[in-house]
Amino acid sequence: MEASHNNPLRTESSEEKPHKAGFVNIIGNPNVGKSTLMNALVGERLSIITSKAQTTRHRILGIVNGDDFQAILSDTPGIIKPAYELQASMMDFVKSAFEDADVLIYMVELGEKELKDEAFFNKIRNTDIPVLLLINKIDKGNEELLEAARTHWKEQVPNAEIFAISALENFGVAEVFNRILEALPVSPPFYPKDALTDKPERFFVNEIIREKILMHYKKEIPYSVEIDTEEFFEEDNIIRMRSVIMVERESQKGIIIGHKGAALKRVGIEARKDLEVFFGKKVHMELYVKVNKNWRSSERELRRFGYNGK
Repeated sequence: MEASHNNPLRTESSEEKPHKAGFVNIIGNPNVGKSTLMNALVGERLSIITSKAQTTRHRILGIVNGDDFQAILSDTPGIIKPAYELQASMMDFVKSAFEDADVLIYMVELGEKELKDEAFFNKIRNTDIPVLLLINKIDKGNEELLEAARTHWKEQVPNAEIFAISALENFGVAEVFNRILEALPVSPPFYPKDALTDKPERFFVNEIIREKILMHYKKEIPYSVEIDTEEFFEEDNIIRMRSVIMVERESQKGIIIGHKGAALKRVGIEARKDLEVFFGKKVHMELYVKVNKNWRSSERELRRFGYNGK
């Protein structure tokens, strides 16, 4: 997928420098702002952002290109204890973040004191990879809280460089990006220089529809849903797509559709508007709901939706 506009953080240089490229992997507890940070760095709304925890299910590669660098960013699911097959698969993506990282970003929010998984915490403390520890959401606190957080995390992760940021307000992000560039190894690019992400268009259709479901439905509904875009046809002036919302039970299907189809219609209208902005052209979308019993616990279905496996 090609970039549609420039990233404000990209730097251009006329000097001949050795080309740097590498993988920058972002990990942390659910809902600390990992997706917001990655979108601020990449300059496109690549990763699903809502106030509900556990919204990022796949490692999303966003790619930031300059004349003499390529930073490949992955946005991993928040670290949780697996409760069912889907969450176990999400944790596989987090484990793989350690395997290919050239720079590791460990993200916490102001006031947070611990990582939910002690084994991951030990991995972070003992890694040879450069670790940038970002204290996020500093706009929600004061200087005293921030100083206490700096002291706490310096003791907890002595090998980390600490940065205070607000990803949402874009405060401190440029400094983090400059440090990332310094830490990248000398390497040719891994992807074409016009690439924005390694994900296909259908992936982002699915993510945007899922974001609307996360926004408008309560309780277990958002976490029992997967989206499958079965058709995607791009013409000169319009993209035509057909997407199916998979749920686990008939009762969930009724809730998604709503009275006289009103709830499903709202999801479709809002998703279509976002997709038109994302793709830069008109979108015609057909949206359906199907029951796919116990898909979250089926290895075959999880593989089909791109989980078990990198």
